[in-house]
Amino acid sequence: TLYSYGSVLLLTGLSFPLKDSSYVSTLSVKLLFVSCRAEEIPLKILAHNGLVGRLIGKEGRNLKKIEHETGTKITISSLQDLSIYNPERTITVKGTVEACASAEVEIMKKLREAFENDMLAVNQQANLIPGLNLSALGIFSTGLSVLPPPAGPRGAPPAPPYHPFAVSMTSCLVSPFQYPEQEIVNLFIPTQAVGAIIGKKGAHIKQLARFAGASIKIAPAEGPDVSERMVIITGPPEAQFKAQGRIFGKLKEENFFNPKEEVKLEAHIRVPSSTAGRVIGKGGKTVNELQNLTSAEVIVPRDQTPDENEEVIVRIIGHFFASQTAQRKIREIVQQVKQQEQKYPQGVASQRSK
Repeated sequence: TLYSYGSVLLLTGLSFPLKDSSYVSTLSVKLLFVSCRAEEIPLKILAHNGLVGRLIGKEGRNLKKIEHETGTKITISSLQDLSIYNPERTITVKGTVEACASAEVEIMKKLREAFENDMLAVNQQANLIPGLNLSALGIFSTGLSVLPPPAGPRGAPPAPPYHPFAVSMTSCLVSPFQYPEQEIVNLFIPTQAVGAIIGKKGAHIKQLARFAGASIKIAPAEGPDVSERMVIITGPPEAQFKAQGRIFGKLKEENFFNPKEEVKLEAHIRVPSSTAGRVIGKGGKTVNELQNLTSAEVIVPRDQTPDENEEVIVRIIGHFFASQTAQRKIREIVQQVKQQEQKYPQGVASQRSK
């Protein structure tokens, strides 16, 4: 579809013939500013910030390569222009019509490759949490929609969205009138990523806390040369999911990890020392099954000294979906033990667990 607004042409659609065999293919709306008298015509492309980092490449290599091969000058709008309501950045390409067309093709190849990689990862990992509706939760700053849920039996309409934490959150409730239990997760991020998480004057971390409904704090560095910093996230299960998801996504889009590399972080959760054995299982069976199910590395202490609350730290290392699934499964085990202890006297419970 083509609309004309004076000197501005607004193009939408999957493909549009620009010149000869060159096409303007788009993930979002593109603005082409045309001036018949000018030899150089700026082409402006709107692209989601979650894809732009991989377009730029490490140290700007991808962008420089496109500029060199097409003879164009490419600039990208500042991160400061972004907000929760405006997640897109403007890519401006300057050059001749032919040069802009060539650059546009290369830019769209990179954006589409990044988009397809994201969708592949989402569709592969979403199965780890049954019925996960990422679009509804909006955890990723990319905001990229996932594929619609499959139809029901015999072509029936898809089932209504399933809340990923319906079971876990319900099990956390003491009574129907109380809020879900507050959880504390310590997430470790690269030291150089702290500024991106905090944002200018703390704007990003405040926005993230409001979005997730969680308390998010960055602990002081333990030394001058530490490679990681601890992010302390406090909130109910859904808030944890949103906050951690956004942090993983932010590290990906800001190129703190290789574009083709999964973001894997270490998370620490505390569990009662009396429950650690149940998480491990007989001969390590439970923890091994947990690792096979989630693809996360789960390290449960066998001889760690409990803290003042009689709790020990369980370490979870993996990509976002793996880490989340492992956290939820461990919380479920802890909850089951608590319910068992409440249901049976201590002596009876200890006999039943043998």
